Amino acid sequence: MAACRNTARERMEHSAAARVLDPIAQFQLYEDYLDSKVTPMDLFYSKSRELARKLVEHGRKGTVLSREEFEEKKAAAQIAEAAKSNTFYNRNQPATLASAGKELKDNFLKALAEREEANRSGKMTSVIFIRDHNTVGQEVSGYIDYAHRLKTQDFEPYFSGKKRLMPGRSDLCYYNWKTQVSTSNSSPNFEVIYNDPNGLLFKNTRDKKILNVDPLSGPGEDSNRTLLQSDLYIHVVIYDHSIRTV
Repeated sequence: MAACRNTARERMEHSAAARVLDPIAQFQLYEDYLDSKVTPMDLFYSKSRELARKLVEHGRKGTVLSREEFEEKKAAAQIAEAAKSNTFYNRNQPATLASAGKELKDNFLKALAEREEANRSGKMTSVIFIRDHNTVGQEVSGYIDYAHRLKTQDFEPYFSGKKRLMPGRSDLCYYNWKTQVSTSNSSPNFEVIYNDPNGLLFKNTRDKKILNVDPLSGPGEDSNRTLLQSDLYIHVVIYDHSIRTV
């Protein structure tokens, strides 16, 4: 019982520390974040909180996050906290598949379901390329480490259609075609190589083999490329890298 209490205390301390380190985590909604930026003077001149929020959002660009930036930072904070929280659980416990029992109609979701168990168990590491419009209508594209996302996010909302999987700034690669914001981040499964003459490459951290995402080149040893027709996205490609066991 004492060990259980200690673990619970550690979880609370960890959660509190995460909120201190990333202040975005303390806000449930974007409107709550805007409220923290509204001053008494803003309320005095605008006469309403709703108008004050709009003045803060559109009048202080560069110092106040846009809705898209807020959502991306919040998602990144949640991913980071979930990854750290995994240390409190028994990783040898078999994970319940988020796609289990779901009636999936779109080809993309079916493809994710087919690969879920292999990515959770480590038999395969898949990289998902998505190009589509974000919540504010801007075209974005990026590469997602599926296995890493499965470990750090709840995929039930994606498989049930409540949320739509989209690339963000914390993924392997992300590009916003409107703002021209570009980011790249290595993950536990892949090292991003972006200065190679052959273009963008991903190096698997386990077997050190290269995954080439250039559509005009082969994907590399133990890898394959699947182009999907989806009603949910403009463009979707899944790259599967199989991990050989000795």
